[in-house]
Amino acid sequence: MRPQQFDLIVFDWDGTLFDSTAVITRSIQAAAVDLGLAQPSHAQASYVIGLGLQEALAYAVPELSPDRYPELGQRYRHHYLAAQHQVTLFDGVLDLLAALKARHHWLAVATGKSRRGLDEVLDVDSLRGLFDGTRTADETAGKPNPQMLNELMREFAVAPERTLMIGDTTHDLQLARNAGTASVGVSYGAHDHGSFGEFAPLHVAHSVRELHDWLIKNA
Repeated sequence: MRPQQFDLIVFDWDGTLFDSTAVITRSIQAAAVDLGLAQPSHAQASYVIGLGLQEALAYAVPELSPDRYPELGQRYRHHYLAAQHQVTLFDGVLDLLAALKARHHWLAVATGKSRRGLDEVLDVDSLRGLFDGTRTADETAGKPNPQMLNELMREFAVAPERTLMIGDTTHDLQLARNAGTASVGVSYGAHDHGSFGEFAPLHVAHSVRELHDWLIKNA
Protein backbone atom coordinates (compact mmCIF):
# COMPACT_ATOMS: atom_id res chain seq x y z
CA MET A 1 0.00 0.00 0.00
CA ARG A 2 1.37 3.41 -0.99
CA PRO A 3 0.59 6.70 0.75
CA GLN A 4 -2.60 8.38 -0.36
CA GLN A 5 -1.39 11.97 -0.50
CA PHE A 6 2.01 12.46 1.19
CA ASP A 7 5.20 10.45 0.79
CA LEU A 8 7.16 12.35 3.45
CA ILE A 9 5.67 13.29 6.83
CA VAL A 10 7.88 15.55 8.96
CA PHE A 11 7.21 16.06 12.67
CA ASP A 12 8.33 18.73 15.05
CA TRP A 13 9.60 17.12 18.26
CA ASP A 14 8.98 19.13 21.45
CA GLY A 15 5.28 19.68 22.08
CA THR A 16 4.24 17.57 19.10
CA LEU A 17 5.60 14.09 19.82
CA PHE A 18 7.40 14.76 23.10
CA ASP A 19 5.56 16.14 26.14
CA SER A 20 8.31 18.60 27.05
CA THR A 21 6.67 22.01 26.79
CA ALA A 22 6.31 22.62 30.52
CA VAL A 23 9.87 21.54 31.33
CA ILE A 24 11.35 23.73 28.58
CA THR A 25 9.30 26.73 29.71
CA ARG A 26 10.34 26.35 33.35
CA SER A 27 13.99 25.83 32.36
CA ILE A 28 14.07 29.06 30.37
CA GLN A 29 12.50 30.96 33.26
CA ALA A 30 14.90 29.48 35.84
CA ALA A 31 17.95 30.20 33.65
CA ALA A 32 17.03 33.88 33.44
CA VAL A 33 16.61 34.12 37.21
CA ASP A 34 20.02 32.43 37.70
CA LEU A 35 21.60 35.33 35.81
CA GLY A 36 19.82 37.92 37.93
CA LEU A 37 17.32 38.81 35.21
CA ALA A 38 13.57 39.20 35.40
CA GLN A 39 11.76 35.91 34.98
CA PRO A 40 10.19 35.71 31.51
CA SER A 41 6.43 35.24 31.51
CA HIS A 42 5.00 31.84 30.68
CA ALA A 43 3.85 33.27 27.33
CA GLN A 44 7.33 34.57 26.48
CA ALA A 45 9.09 31.36 27.44
CA SER A 46 6.64 29.00 25.74
CA TYR A 47 6.45 31.06 22.54
CA VAL A 48 10.08 30.33 21.66
CA ILE A 49 9.75 26.53 21.80
CA GLY A 50 10.75 25.17 18.42
CA LEU A 51 13.27 27.89 17.66
CA GLY A 52 17.00 27.33 17.85
CA LEU A 53 18.47 28.01 21.29
CA GLN A 54 20.13 31.32 20.39
CA GLU A 55 16.97 32.71 18.76
CA ALA A 56 14.84 31.44 21.64
CA LEU A 57 16.92 33.06 24.35
CA ALA A 58 17.13 36.34 22.44
CA TYR A 59 13.33 36.53 22.32
CA ALA A 60 12.61 35.26 25.83
CA VAL A 61 15.24 37.47 27.51
CA PRO A 62 15.61 40.50 25.21
CA GLU A 63 17.46 42.58 27.80
CA LEU A 64 20.41 40.15 27.83
CA SER A 65 23.44 41.15 25.77
CA PRO A 66 24.43 38.63 23.08
CA ASP A 67 27.82 38.00 24.67
CA ARG A 68 25.99 36.38 27.61
CA TYR A 69 23.86 34.01 25.50
CA PRO A 70 26.31 31.12 26.07
CA GLU A 71 26.03 31.63 29.83
CA LEU A 72 22.25 31.65 29.69
CA GLY A 73 22.28 28.61 27.41
CA GLN A 74 24.39 26.71 29.92
CA ARG A 75 21.96 27.50 32.73
CA TYR A 76 19.03 26.47 30.54
CA ARG A 77 20.67 23.11 29.79
CA HIS A 78 21.43 22.63 33.48
CA HIS A 79 17.77 22.99 34.42
CA TYR A 80 16.49 20.98 31.46
CA LEU A 81 18.82 18.06 32.11
CA ALA A 82 17.86 18.05 35.79
CA ALA A 83 14.19 17.64 34.83
CA GLN A 84 14.41 15.58 31.65
CA HIS A 85 13.44 12.38 33.48
CA GLN A 86 9.95 13.92 33.75
CA VAL A 87 9.58 14.10 29.97
CA THR A 88 8.06 11.34 27.85
CA LEU A 89 6.38 10.80 24.52
CA PHE A 90 2.73 11.73 24.42
CA ASP A 91 0.45 8.73 24.83
CA GLY A 92 -0.29 7.16 21.47
CA VAL A 93 2.77 8.50 19.62
CA LEU A 94 4.41 5.10 19.13
CA ASP A 95 1.18 3.64 17.74
CA LEU A 96 0.85 6.63 15.42
CA LEU A 97 4.38 6.30 14.06
CA ALA A 98 4.06 2.53 13.62
CA ALA A 99 0.80 2.95 11.70
CA LEU A 100 2.39 5.50 9.34
CA LYS A 101 5.43 3.27 8.78
CA ALA A 102 3.11 0.40 7.91
CA ARG A 103 1.60 2.64 5.20
CA HIS A 104 5.10 3.21 3.73
CA HIS A 105 5.43 6.89 4.49
CA TRP A 106 8.90 8.26 5.06
CA LEU A 107 8.99 9.80 8.53
CA ALA A 108 11.31 12.61 9.61
CA VAL A 109 11.90 15.10 12.42
CA ALA A 110 12.62 18.83 12.02
CA THR A 111 13.34 20.35 15.41
CA GLY A 112 14.80 23.32 17.23
CA LYS A 113 16.72 20.91 19.46
CA SER A 114 20.45 20.43 19.07
CA ARG A 115 21.80 17.35 17.31
CA ARG A 116 23.15 16.08 20.61
CA GLY A 117 19.82 16.65 22.35
CA LEU A 118 17.77 14.92 19.66
CA ASP A 119 20.13 11.95 19.40
CA GLU A 120 19.90 11.45 23.16
CA VAL A 121 16.11 11.21 23.16
CA LEU A 122 16.03 9.03 20.04
CA ASP A 123 18.55 6.57 21.49
CA VAL A 124 15.93 4.26 22.98
CA ASP A 125 14.77 0.90 21.71
CA SER A 126 11.20 2.01 21.02
CA LEU A 127 12.30 4.78 18.63
CA ARG A 128 15.23 3.21 16.80
CA GLY A 129 14.48 2.81 13.12
CA LEU A 130 11.20 4.73 13.16
CA PHE A 131 12.57 7.92 11.59
CA ASP A 132 14.14 7.91 8.16
CA GLY A 133 15.69 11.38 8.50
CA THR A 134 16.18 14.19 11.02
CA ARG A 135 17.31 17.82 11.03
CA THR A 136 18.23 19.99 14.03
CA ALA A 137 18.61 23.72 14.46
CA ASP A 138 22.37 23.62 15.10
CA GLU A 139 23.23 21.79 11.88
CA THR A 140 21.03 23.79 9.50
CA ALA A 141 18.98 26.99 9.62
CA GLY A 142 16.44 27.30 12.43
CA LYS A 143 12.70 27.63 11.94
CA PRO A 144 10.94 29.21 10.14
CA ASN A 145 13.73 29.24 7.55
CA PRO A 146 12.72 26.51 5.06
CA GLN A 147 16.19 24.91 4.90
CA MET A 148 15.29 22.01 7.21
CA LEU A 149 12.38 20.92 5.07
CA ASN A 150 14.21 21.63 1.81
CA GLU A 151 17.09 19.38 2.87
CA LEU A 152 14.75 16.56 3.90
CA MET A 153 12.81 16.81 0.64
CA ARG A 154 16.05 16.62 -1.34
CA GLU A 155 17.25 13.67 0.74
CA PHE A 156 14.17 11.63 -0.15
CA ALA A 157 13.55 13.16 -3.58
CA VAL A 158 10.05 14.22 -2.54
CA ALA A 159 8.29 17.26 -3.97
CA PRO A 160 6.75 19.90 -1.68
CA GLU A 161 3.23 18.88 -2.68
CA ARG A 162 3.99 15.34 -1.43
CA THR A 163 5.36 16.56 1.93
CA LEU A 164 3.46 17.28 5.16
CA MET A 165 4.81 19.19 8.18
CA ILE A 166 3.20 18.63 11.60
CA GLY A 167 3.85 20.87 14.60
CA ASP A 168 2.51 22.65 17.65
CA THR A 169 3.76 26.18 16.96
CA THR A 170 3.38 28.93 14.42
CA HIS A 171 7.12 28.46 13.75
CA ASP A 172 6.36 24.98 12.40
CA LEU A 173 3.46 26.14 10.28
CA GLN A 174 5.41 29.09 8.89
CA LEU A 175 8.28 26.72 8.11
CA ALA A 176 5.88 24.63 6.04
CA ARG A 177 4.52 27.66 4.24
CA ASN A 178 8.03 28.93 3.48
CA ALA A 179 8.97 25.53 2.03
CA GLY A 180 5.78 25.24 0.00
CA THR A 181 4.43 22.20 1.85
CA ALA A 182 1.14 21.42 3.53
CA SER A 183 0.89 21.49 7.31
CA VAL A 184 -1.13 20.14 10.22
CA GLY A 185 -1.18 21.82 13.62
CA VAL A 186 -1.65 20.28 17.04
CA SER A 187 -3.25 22.25 19.85
CA TYR A 188 -1.80 20.37 22.84
CA GLY A 189 1.71 21.88 22.65
CA ALA A 190 3.30 25.30 23.14
CA HIS A 191 1.20 27.74 21.08
CA ASP A 192 -2.45 28.68 21.24
CA HIS A 193 -4.05 27.12 18.18
CA GLY A 194 -6.05 30.32 17.70
CA SER A 195 -2.88 31.74 16.10
CA PHE A 196 -2.69 28.97 13.49
CA GLY A 197 -5.34 30.29 11.11
CA GLU A 198 -3.15 32.59 9.02
CA PHE A 199 -0.99 29.62 8.03
CA ALA A 200 -3.96 27.59 6.73
CA PRO A 201 -3.11 24.16 8.14
CA LEU A 202 -5.10 21.31 6.63
CA HIS A 203 -6.25 20.32 10.10
CA VAL A 204 -5.71 21.13 13.79
CA ALA A 205 -5.66 18.04 16.01
CA HIS A 206 -6.53 18.37 19.68
CA SER A 207 -5.03 15.04 20.75
CA VAL A 208 -2.61 12.42 19.46
CA ARG A 209 -5.59 10.11 18.90
CA GLU A 210 -7.27 12.71 16.69
CA LEU A 211 -3.99 13.27 14.83
CA HIS A 212 -3.65 9.51 14.30
CA ASP A 213 -7.17 9.17 12.93
CA TRP A 214 -6.84 12.18 10.62
CA LEU A 215 -3.52 11.04 9.18
CA ILE A 216 -4.69 7.49 8.55
CA LYS A 217 -7.71 8.83 6.69
CA ASN A 218 -6.12 11.73 4.84
CA ALA A 219 -2.35 11.37 4.56
